[in-house]
Amino acid sequence: MSYRHLCVALLPLIFAGCASTDPEPVEQIRLTEQAISQAKSLGVSPDDSTNLRQAEEKFSLAQAAVTEGAFKEARTYAEQAELDARLAEAEHLTAKSKQQLTELRNGITRLRKQLGGLQ
Repeated sequence: MSYRHLCVALLPLIFAGCASTDPEPVEQIRLTEQAISQAKSLGVSPDDSTNLRQAEEKFSLAQAAVTEGAFKEARTYAEQAELDARLAEAEHLTAKSKQQLTELRNGITRLRKQLGGLQ
């Protein structure tokens, strides 16, 4: 086999290797930053929320992986961080809703007692 034939035979393998390289997860990083910011803007604190703390830790790992050029790893960490931040937000909103429901029930109970005393 000549050198020319060898080059032609290896060409598809070279292009296949280039095609499998993961691109930088710019959009996922942006989504993760947005999810963490949104959770914090609702009042979720990393000190009070394990999920938000984990989101921040995984986001730091994602940023470090981007710096190292490990884009697949960075994307995975960023996706996990986004989901952790969204879970922290959902837990916060659920707790807030439960608190509001309890306050409404207490208000209804007081009103019923007041109305019962008027009759």
